[in-house]
Amino acid sequence: MGFTVRIDGEEVSVDAGMTILEAADAAGVYIPRLCHHPSLGSSHGLMPVDVVHRDDGEVRDDGSGTEGGFTGCRLCLVEVDGRDGPVTACDAPVEPGMSVATDSDALRAERRKNLASILRSHPHACLQCAQREGCSRTQCSTNVPEDERCCPLLGRCELQTVALHVGIPEDLTKYRFAGLPRHLDEPLFARDSNLCISCLRCVRACRDLRGVETLGFVYRDGKAVVGPTRSANFADANCRFCGACAEVCPTGAIVDKGLPMGDRDDALLPCVANCPAGVNVPRYLDLIAKGDHARALAVIRERIPFPGILGRICFHPCEDDCRRADLNSPMGICGLKWFAADNGRALPPLSPGPSTGKRVAVIGAGPAGLSAAYHLALAGHRVTVFEAEDKPGGMLRYAIPDYRLPPEVLDAELSILDGLDIELRTGTRVGRDIRLDAIVDGHDAVFMGTGACLSRRIPVPGADLDGVLWGLDFLRSVKAGAVSSMEGSVFVIGGGNVAMDVARSAVRLGASSVRLACLESRDEMPAHEWEIEEAAGEGVEMHPSWGPRAITGDRSISGIELVRCTSVFNRDGRFAPTFCDSETRSFDCDHVVLAIGQASDLECLEGTEVRVERGAIACDGFATGVPGVFAGGEVSRGPASVVEAIADGAAAAAAIDVHLGGTGDVFSRLAVPGEPDPFVGRVEGFAAMGRTALPKRPAEERRADFRPVESCYSAEQAVAEAGRCLRCDLRLLIEPVTLPPDRWLELNEENVSSVPAIEGVVQLLDADRRIIVIRGTQDMRAELASKLGTATKARFFGIDPDPMYSKRESELMQRYLQQFGRMPEGDGAGDDLDDLF
Repeated sequence: MGFTVRIDGEEVSVDAGMTILEAADAAGVYIPRLCHHPSLGSSHGLMPVDVVHRDDGEVRDDGSGTEGGFTGCRLCLVEVDGRDGPVTACDAPVEPGMSVATDSDALRAERRKNLASILRSHPHACLQCAQREGCSRTQCSTNVPEDERCCPLLGRCELQTVALHVGIPEDLTKYRFAGLPRHLDEPLFARDSNLCISCLRCVRACRDLRGVETLGFVYRDGKAVVGPTRSANFADANCRFCGACAEVCPTGAIVDKGLPMGDRDDALLPCVANCPAGVNVPRYLDLIAKGDHARALAVIRERIPFPGILGRICFHPCEDDCRRADLNSPMGICGLKWFAADNGRALPPLSPGPSTGKRVAVIGAGPAGLSAAYHLALAGHRVTVFEAEDKPGGMLRYAIPDYRLPPEVLDAELSILDGLDIELRTGTRVGRDIRLDAIVDGHDAVFMGTGACLSRRIPVPGADLDGVLWGLDFLRSVKAGAVSSMEGSVFVIGGGNVAMDVARSAVRLGASSVRLACLESRDEMPAHEWEIEEAAGEGVEMHPSWGPRAITGDRSISGIELVRCTSVFNRDGRFAPTFCDSETRSFDCDHVVLAIGQASDLECLEGTEVRVERGAIACDGFATGVPGVFAGGEVSRGPASVVEAIADGAAAAAAIDVHLGGTGDVFSRLAVPGEPDPFVGRVEGFAAMGRTALPKRPAEERRADFRPVESCYSAEQAVAEAGRCLRCDLRLLIEPVTLPPDRWLELNEENVSSVPAIEGVVQLLDADRRIIVIRGTQDMRAELASKLGTATKARFFGIDPDPMYSKRESELMQRYLQQFGRMPEGDGAGDDLDDLF
């Protein structure tokens, strides 16, 4: 049941069971705190362990703590009518009729005293320095020793923010560096015991939120000492490296290492940020680890309609920056997607969304087109797909070798479209069998997803000889059975993934030898590293930094001449190869396959207003500039991966949905919603758990046929691999701390009226919160009131009450100069603010 209490004279509605601190936060009344955290509650009563570990040995509890356990920071003290002495708001429950005061001279004095006891053992010289704002910490004008300066969090430190709000006692004793252990070389996190304020948040996050208990604390001489409970380093202490401790730490005692700047979610979840389709990787890995394979598949299919395809052929950028790699090796995300696709088939069949009455044409049944059709149909639009070939799939069906993607897998994956009422018109080439403008006229929107299905050609002497083939043409012929064997030696030109597919297919077709040359150096080769290694393991001989000079022969091929490529790109990063004409090589060979790129067939655009630039459809986002016509995938971005094409199809579907009057949210909620369980538990030897590789056939065996190279995880392997995940996503569930009110207030009549009419310093800031005026005055309220209703550029202000305002003005200006190296406009006594603004 709810009732009311009074906080600072205001009546506040509260719920039974709330603490005073929670009630104050809900009412917008700030009470300082450090040991309390919104995801943890109060730390009061926490009991020590027997021993913690540091580099300098074990630290055992000496029994000097209080009988009732940890007493906390005691910064949240408040006064309650009818009680003797202040109480801690973080654990005192509200009661009907309670009257609470959060601010008084006595409370401020007591809080400062308690803050002083915290800061005595923490570097604080920078917190007291007039030049702290904008300070680089690398040079100190007051010659504070480096070990006694604050950490790199200065300026964005929670302790600093709270301390400045409470007020740092001027008689605070000088900090002396204690020389406590620093762990700076461990993976993912850096720890510095010299910066710990013993708030115990990290201990409680590790114990209560995660159930790991890597961290604990003991008492020594009445002070709480925090450390790992089993070993001095996190890895040997069975840490799960989830980051909860760093997330809740109010100082620099535990911080992330190497976390990239920018969007915080992207930095913490590189697996999701790097996935072109934005799949919720941590969630489906967690579901696999828990044995809920069907739900894991549902999570994937919210973004990707064909996980069984991508699980086999994706180049998995999601793994590139996986934070688990800092321990040993990245998660096997792609293989786990494959596992979910093959083992989560208990999902009910899909059906189209409620009809919108809109008709959309999709041109091209490749990855981009089918992805767009999938999401558009689920959003309720009537979709018709036009495909030139006899079956859907595009390059998935007609070019990717069977050892990477068996045709029966492709058919099984595409069957998910069967229940979505998508009309598929195969054998219909747009531009020949039906004009594009007729399709545009008959539909509310059109998506062009025709891909890059042509081999890019270059002028090479001898390219017209018998036995010269082109990359995609060769792969198509192999898939169609037109080329079932190859005799003699094969030379492949190209360093990309198509070239690797060509070379590895030639090996399987029985070529006596297969060589590959490319302009790029070994490190520059555009093919994925794993594919290069697999090709080399199957016997493909690599010749990087060589390009074709001429194909030799009379009517048929007799050999190829190569010339040394000295560089591929110019200083601007553009393709501009240079060669050393005096350095050449010659090889005898029976076949040459030129696999140097792909191009789009844009014949269907003739006579239309769709613009083409550099061989691709020009788009702004996915809009072509022709009303209702959109494009995505390789036809607009150029040669790309399958996952990029699938992602483009989904994103284009969202853009089309908006064009048709929808919200753009075309991603169906297929998985049962719910927050992940933050409790991960302790796992012995977690840091050392190695990646489980997908079962792979030996090179000698696999080079003899087109059967798949790799096999899917077993259930036991999948659960073990998924269990290696650090669960970085759980950090996003930790609530942000409540900080003191912003020191900069909007310059308006209400805020100015609350300013005391006393001596002090006024700072004015522009709309970007840049300081433009620093001025000492005998009446701060009057100074600010004089700016109201004027043409001033000032939009925010801050005040600093001080009877010695002229001295404080000088200090603030010195700080500003330290930060920006110039004076603000209106630098004080001799300037008239009205003249400046």
